[in-house]
Amino acid sequence: MAYSLIVLVIILVLIVASVRIIPQSRAAVIERLGAYCKTWQVGIHAKIPLIDRIANDVSLKEKVLDFPPQPVITKDNVTMMIDTVVYFQITDPKLYTYGVERPINALENLSATTLRNIIGDLELDQTLTSRDVINTKMRSILDEATDPWGIKVNRVEVKNIIPPEAIKEAMEKQMRAERERREAILIAEGQKQSAILVAEGKKQSMILEAEAQKESAIQKAKGDAEAIREIQQAKAQGIAMLREAKADESVIKLRSLEAFEKASDGKATKIIIPSSIQGLAGIAASATEILKSD
Repeated sequence: MAYSLIVLVIILVLIVASVRIIPQSRAAVIERLGAYCKTWQVGIHAKIPLIDRIANDVSLKEKVLDFPPQPVITKDNVTMMIDTVVYFQITDPKLYTYGVERPINALENLSATTLRNIIGDLELDQTLTSRDVINTKMRSILDEATDPWGIKVNRVEVKNIIPPEAIKEAMEKQMRAERERREAILIAEGQKQSAILVAEGKKQSMILEAEAQKESAIQKAKGDAEAIREIQQAKAQGIAMLREAKADESVIKLRSLEAFEKASDGKATKIIIPSSIQGLAGIAASATEILKSD
């Protein structure tokens, strides 16, 4: 009885141990008597005790491998250190299990040799400015090479490029010289623009001054013409009034005498009187004497 109980317990333990639940994003490779049998996907599964075994339990999630910096030599014989990051995913658990021994180590070595081959075809300046080209070439080569291993390389990124110290110093001097050159160009451009603006300002000022002088001369000429026109109109109106009043020659001469009197105003030292009004002047003087005697 005790023996049967022990056997029953052993059978129950084996059954329980043979049942496995595979979670999401994982897979299990099953071997039967040492040969590949099948691949368990998500769900509950059971294997034959003592006959089947789980050869490998792998994750199907995308993984990131950050490899240490690798020494590489460029086409112009410059040695530098390049650090790369590889993003990959296991797509076939069977090939991943049986395709290559230690797949991660194999992927690391393949990445290092591929990087050296690519950098060997590029010069230093191209290496520093062609990261996208390096990434694309490495991803294509690694993806094709790892297909038999059940690995899909999704992306490769050059994380860091470390040139030698001498190259760093030369690059810093070059960048400093380039910045100084750009600064000198900007200063010269600023001075040029300033001189242009000053010249434009002087030009506009001279144009405005000339326009003002022109306008002033035009207005002065218009004023003189207007004054002459007013004088001529006044003379014409005076002559017209005399004609309307039917003034005779004696009245005109008397008005001329009054005009000479106002012109002298007691301040002139010499007055030239036309001979035509000298007689009227004498009459006017006699009349003045008579009025004073009265």
